[in-house]
Amino acid sequence: MCLSWPVTGPFCHMSAPESPKVLILGGTAEAAAIAQAIVLHWGDSVRVTTSLAGRTLAPPALPGSLRVGGFGGPDAMADYLREEGIAVVIDATHPFASQISENARTACLQAKVPRLLFDRPLWQQRAEDQWHMVENAGQAAARLPEFGQRAFLTIGRGELAAFATCQDTRFLVRMVDMPTDPLPLVNCELIAARGPFTVDSEQSLMERHRIDVLVCKASGGDMTQAKLVAARALGRPVVMIARPKPSEGPTVRSVEAVMPWLLEVLT
Repeated sequence: MCLSWPVTGPFCHMSAPESPKVLILGGTAEAAAIAQAIVLHWGDSVRVTTSLAGRTLAPPALPGSLRVGGFGGPDAMADYLREEGIAVVIDATHPFASQISENARTACLQAKVPRLLFDRPLWQQRAEDQWHMVENAGQAAARLPEFGQRAFLTIGRGELAAFATCQDTRFLVRMVDMPTDPLPLVNCELIAARGPFTVDSEQSLMERHRIDVLVCKASGGDMTQAKLVAARALGRPVVMIARPKPSEGPTVRSVEAVMPWLLEVLT
């Protein structure tokens, strides 16, 4: 496939060549950064569409086009890729969105579309950190009595039910959007906020609510790392749910590494 690059790269003398379409499976800061990098580098030479699951009520503005909603499984996604003429899929979903990533891997194999997985680097534990790794939310809930009675939950809505049995624990729950239904927790306070957060604000929040333990997922990245730094400064333990194994296929761990791969695939 020949492209006309605005900065560097090969040129193809064709009349009105069709711009290749790149589908980004997004919902993360890295997905937005990838879309921005592609648009800044290639302009209209590449058509970028970011697909969001639709779980956030007011997603931020993104470069290129936006698609909202699920695909209905790998077969339906493969049909979409064929019908839309997608040239490349970049999977930059949340590290815990393992089912979406696996569906994308299967769909791209069916549609014969190259797929790149963005695997966000893990957080690095320091000697003074008190991290307690668990495999799932159920194990996290079971360990809370070891650390106190006031827990800060930052794991999203989907797995809160696992903590319903912790009737002696007071929860501070943070989400991006306020839920429309009551939370399945006996004793909790809910706040809605979107990162990135500062270390000072996270530390102040934990001190104000007298938090004994932080519960989070091993998501990695810079957007929510401040809470771990705040927990370290306060000497608070962290119960951290381990990240699922990433799906197979070509993988990068930085936004910068996406561009050389994309250039190779599209030329």
